[in-house]
Amino acid sequence: MRGTLYGIGVGPGDPELLTIKALRLIREAEVIAVPARQKEESVAYQIVKKAYPELEKKDVLAVDMPMTKDKEKLQASHRLGAQMVEQELNQGKNVAFLTLGDPTVYSTYLYIHRLVGADGFPTEIVSGIPSFCAVAARMNMGLVEKADLLHVIPSSYPVEEALKLPGTRVLMKAGKKMGQVKQQLQQLPSSVSMIENCGMAEERIYRSADEIPEDAGYYSLIIVKEPEGGQS
Repeated sequence: MRGTLYGIGVGPGDPELLTIKALRLIREAEVIAVPARQKEESVAYQIVKKAYPELEKKDVLAVDMPMTKDKEKLQASHRLGAQMVEQELNQGKNVAFLTLGDPTVYSTYLYIHRLVGADGFPTEIVSGIPSFCAVAARMNMGLVEKADLLHVIPSSYPVEEALKLPGTRVLMKAGKKMGQVKQQLQQLPSSVSMIENCGMAEERIYRSADEIPEDAGYYSLIIVKEPEGGQS
């Protein structure tokens, strides 16, 4: 019998936000997969280990997922990752693939999930707390109310037009473009908040566009809200 691939969202950083279901499946899985060259480099792995120290005794499959927009390199790495996972599934082992936040939100895991599923293996996605929900909670604010709209924006791409959208705008994955994003945010009359490394030991909170450092880390998330009484 073939094993099942579980794409498990581990939340944004705080190990106490790991769901009961996620922890159960991680405990039961014969193999733990992580999106990294080695398990020590995986933030998701480190989060789970704090909640479940016995994780270190598990067999770990390190799947390298390069940070690139080169389509050929991405397709090759995704196919290789899927093949590595399928080797374990063919032995009847269940694989728990750890991913930050929720697997359905800008997750590189999804590419492997689709490939493995298309090859006829059973797959399941296990929701985790999305980073933007955790950030809003940490900031003690609501994301949307009444008829408000919510827009989730990948800010490693151009964001100028997206920032004109009404409602609450969530900016994720700015990376090296944080300086450009900051300049555009400074031109808005909107309320801007950002948390870097939400729920982690290195967490930093910024309550305005001016405070945002241009060298902020990859795990930074920005919430842009309209001023009360009108659209920005």
